Amino acid sequence: MTAPVQTATAAGAKTQWKLDPTHTAVEFSAKHLMITTVKGRITDIEGTITIDEKNLRDSSVKATLKAASIDTRTDQRDEHLRSGDFLNVEKYPEIEFRGTSIEGDRRAFKLTGDLTIRDVTKPITLDVQFEGQTKDPWGGERVGFSATGKIDRRDFGLTWNQALEAGGVVVGNEIKIVLEIQAVKVD
Repeated sequence: MTAPVQTATAAGAKTQWKLDPTHTAVEFSAKHLMITTVKGRITDIEGTITIDEKNLRDSSVKATLKAASIDTRTDQRDEHLRSGDFLNVEKYPEIEFRGTSIEGDRRAFKLTGDLTIRDVTKPITLDVQFEGQTKDPWGGERVGFSATGKIDRRDFGLTWNQALEAGGVVVGNEIKIVLEIQAVKVD
């Protein structure tokens, strides 16, 4: 096992990192019929992280997700989520996140940013854990983070629903987000 390395090459240095989409998971979940949780993911992602070791608040995060890559393991549901009832991927092909502030320390912090879905931008705060940093077998440096957050889908114009005869609705409004991020240092 490789020993961890420092986050920045010199005190106060900023380092650039590119998200590794093959080792990054962007997952979400929502209630279905008020009794079960349906999980899904968005698989086509790209983004950058800039880490300022001296002043974490000067760090930044930008990510773009291709809405059409949504995957809930059910083709019919995925097509419905891509339609105008939900993400409307024909008109709004990308979901974007731009970090606006970081509060906390290197190990655990709150990352607040602007999330844009269907051309509607709202703030979201993620609880982030630093998972570590190491060199990979090919000489590159990698860094890992995990994060959780939640949004109300109605805030982004995702209002489609159906009432249930017994009360409640088909799709819950709270969307929980779970991220597992791995990024590679850009030289």
